[in-house]
Amino acid sequence: MNMKPTKQDSQLSKSAQAVQTALNALGVSYVVQELPSSTRTAQDAANSIGCELSQIVKSLLFCSQTKHPILVLTSGSNRVDTQKIANLVGESVAKADADFTRRVTGFAIGGIPPLRDHPYGGNPSISHVFIDEDLLKFTSCWAAAGTPNAVFCLTTNDLITLSGGKVVDIKST
Repeated sequence: MNMKPTKQDSQLSKSAQAVQTALNALGVSYVVQELPSSTRTAQDAANSIGCELSQIVKSLLFCSQTKHPILVLTSGSNRVDTQKIANLVGESVAKADADFTRRVTGFAIGGIPPLRDHPYGGNPSISHVFIDEDLLKFTSCWAAAGTPNAVFCLTTNDLITLSGGKVVDIKST
């Protein structure tokens, strides 16, 4: 990996520090890094980190017809098939807007960490978390950490554990 210099823990933004604090409280030794360049898109993140696009975890929030939030963690190279999600939850779904995303997760789009029930409030209202099975092709992946330029690297096994997600086929073909 050819990562550029990052901010030290004491210099993290408030949202990135909240994710670091949550990771510490969960007993994992992952380190949140704020990069000088944007990681807003999966391609931006892969370029900034120096990893494969497929190793980027895109945290996407959807809203069911009955207004239940659904977190989808998908590989950076994949698009999500909303009909597959709808079939999994038993009702139609749509991508959540920025206000709904912020209200449910506490984070802006592009900064949602894959942590379901974490010490800083977590996402207890999220009814389902689905993980793209393609992420399991790797031993590690990179996920958002509170802001559009904050990330952390974690194992794919811990992605399952920390998110409380179910591994499924959600890729659009």
